[in-house]
Amino acid sequence: MGKHQKHAKLKLRNNDNFAPNEIAILGTKCNIISDLVKSVSEKLTAYKLAYFDASHSKEIQKNKLETFTFHSSGNLNTNSNFEVNKFNQRVQFSQFDYVFINGNHYQGAKQILILDNDKEASVLKRLEQLDHIQFIVKLNENSTYFDFLEEHNPQIKNLHCYHISEIDKISRHIENLIKEKIPPIQGLVLAGGKSVRMGKDKGELDFYGKNQRDVAIELLEKNNIKTYLSIREEQEVELENKITDKFIGLGPFGAICSAFQQDPDSAWLVLATDVPFVNDDVIKLLLKHRNPSKVATTIKGNDKQFPEPLITIWEPKSYTLLLNYLAQGYSCPRKVLINSDVEIVKVDDELIRNINTPEEYKNAYKEING
Repeated sequence: MGKHQKHAKLKLRNNDNFAPNEIAILGTKCNIISDLVKSVSEKLTAYKLAYFDASHSKEIQKNKLETFTFHSSGNLNTNSNFEVNKFNQRVQFSQFDYVFINGNHYQGAKQILILDNDKEASVLKRLEQLDHIQFIVKLNENSTYFDFLEEHNPQIKNLHCYHISEIDKISRHIENLIKEKIPPIQGLVLAGGKSVRMGKDKGELDFYGKNQRDVAIELLEKNNIKTYLSIREEQEVELENKITDKFIGLGPFGAICSAFQQDPDSAWLVLATDVPFVNDDVIKLLLKHRNPSKVATTIKGNDKQFPEPLITIWEPKSYTLLLNYLAQGYSCPRKVLINSDVEIVKVDDELIRNINTPEEYKNAYKEING
């Protein structure tokens, strides 16, 4: 008998210990670490940043009542009952581009070491945690590399080294670390709809001398985006790169979630097959304005009230949100966009017209083919 497998083999999201992208800062006093994080975050306002620290309070009562105090400016103060558990933190920090960790208390997957001559014993104690140092910061001109650091990491003096006052340089280095992990984009052409109003598969409509499914795939692929066709289980499609719905009966919402289930580390540029006026300019504009710090970058018609979820780059951070909406009983991707922090790219309404009925198809065909 084969080994019984209890769990489906899913692709794991490429996380660090507590977040998709994190760095622990250690080697000096906690207040110096938190001041450094504050100074750097003031330089990197384009990104969503968080700081993960431990409380230093000795006497602390367990919260019986959890309080959430919202302010109209968008600030929230919480007093909650929450124990550190890396799986919970990964959900909690899933929306952040970068999480700074107080490395005196928690271990980060990457580290910044601050050289403080008074903290030799403390660094020695955490030597094993220094397995992925990105750069060094000297607290004073006379800060020295402890002997055991070179024994542990012979290359340590080759790493970039900054003085703690060089906030601009430190911030630039951290910004590069954030940019290094910007997710690649893959394409998803939606061809799994039932096309009830059209009476035939909209992906097979011909506006340009071949079926619209192929036109949409080529549109993305000529922008160097590896593209998959999203289909229902029962559809027969002779194509190597396809993603079959794993979230059944949820339409485009399920198609997007199925793509993320296959690859949770890529952003997905989703394109419907019933928008034949979407051209290379629209795709290039969307790519040019992509903002990976947001949940998504989406196209909206100049005179339209709402964005188009099916001409959108969905970032990996949107997957957690999509599943949260699904848990509440919502399967409308537009609802997620309207209620989330998204980058909106405006275009002429004419370019994003939907073709849903035979009548609309006839008129669009005429317009495209003169």
